[in-house]
Amino acid sequence: MAIPTREEMYRALEERHGKELQRKLSEASIAVCGLGGLGSNIAIHLARAGAGRLHIMDFDRVDISNLNRQQYFPEQLGQYKSDALFDTLSRIAPYCVIRRDCLKLTAENIPELLAGEDIICEAFDNADQKAMLVNTVLERLPEKYLISGSGMAGISSANSIVTRRVTKRFYVGGDEVSDVAEGLGLISSRVAVCAAHMAHMAIRIIAEEFDV
Repeated sequence: MAIPTREEMYRALEERHGKELQRKLSEASIAVCGLGGLGSNIAIHLARAGAGRLHIMDFDRVDISNLNRQQYFPEQLGQYKSDALFDTLSRIAPYCVIRRDCLKLTAENIPELLAGEDIICEAFDNADQKAMLVNTVLERLPEKYLISGSGMAGISSANSIVTRRVTKRFYVGGDEVSDVAEGLGLISSRVAVCAAHMAHMAIRIIAEEFDV
């Protein structure tokens, strides 16, 4: 069966979201930095919502240990995550403009790589990398909206995962407490809840609804 046309898919999204919100979504550009459990889920939520442009970044490859919570398939093992997720997103949202970069983000390359984005979603696993990206964006790209993830490990209630507005343009999703080092690791359902919080906050920002 042929895929729907661009116009057919846009019209279907308009029926769900309303004309004004869908127009804003289709004009938005969102970066997802890190394509693991958080980032792969965030990107898929945004693609399904009809985001016009996504910029996905990661330097890692799909590993069998990722399959319990990340949006990859067994046949994608060994592929770069940026390539594998690009393929999946292209199937979900064939008319979304997707830029993929297979690289490691640093304090030196972040200002140039993320200069064209409206919203930046931080989705790294490593705490040092998280801090580096957050600090670099706050210092070098203060006009950008930034959404970061913090705390989604373990089997505690998913209701403890929330979105918090830290400053005018900086938000954090998660419980801000749990850590994989404390015992039970990352479980798909709880990671996905955090990713949904972050993706939904991006959609609210696009809709010009800035409270949490």
